[in-house]
Amino acid sequence: MQNSNDIRCRNLLIALRKIIQAIDRHSSSLRKKFGLTGPQLIVLQEISTQKKISVTQLSRNISLSQATVTDITKRLEKQGCLTRTRSTSDKRRINIIITEKGETILEQVPPLLQEKFTERFSDLEGWEQLMIESAFERVVTMMSAEDIEASPMMITGPFDSEEG
Repeated sequence: MQNSNDIRCRNLLIALRKIIQAIDRHSSSLRKKFGLTGPQLIVLQEISTQKKISVTQLSRNISLSQATVTDITKRLEKQGCLTRTRSTSDKRRINIIITEKGETILEQVPPLLQEKFTERFSDLEGWEQLMIESAFERVVTMMSAEDIEASPMMITGPFDSEEG
């Protein structure tokens, strides 16, 4: 017979696997329906919000490296979702602007997984938010994942792969 620690551990591992599968499923659905990845959509959303933005500022705003953002924006440009233009005031600076096609995609996509999560998490009492945050930080430590750099995006896989 299993003891209560074994059962709780098993239940936690199942819950973690469900989280990973939900993220995988959402990312796959975005790719199939819109031909874009989660990071690409986050980039498009930020560009749409800012109207015109540099790669440097964009990378800061969405917590991804400049190299990753450059790679993503090049792919989005090839797909016709954004354009790059030189700044009139500083010729070294490139501004990124969303196209009509990019705006149309944003009107059609469902909310990203982290948006749903953020909305539901915000509805919780402060003490419950702190409890969940502490528990997840502990799980990160238990999995020896403290040194892994991550942005607040619920996607799986690399951010700058051939697909991304």
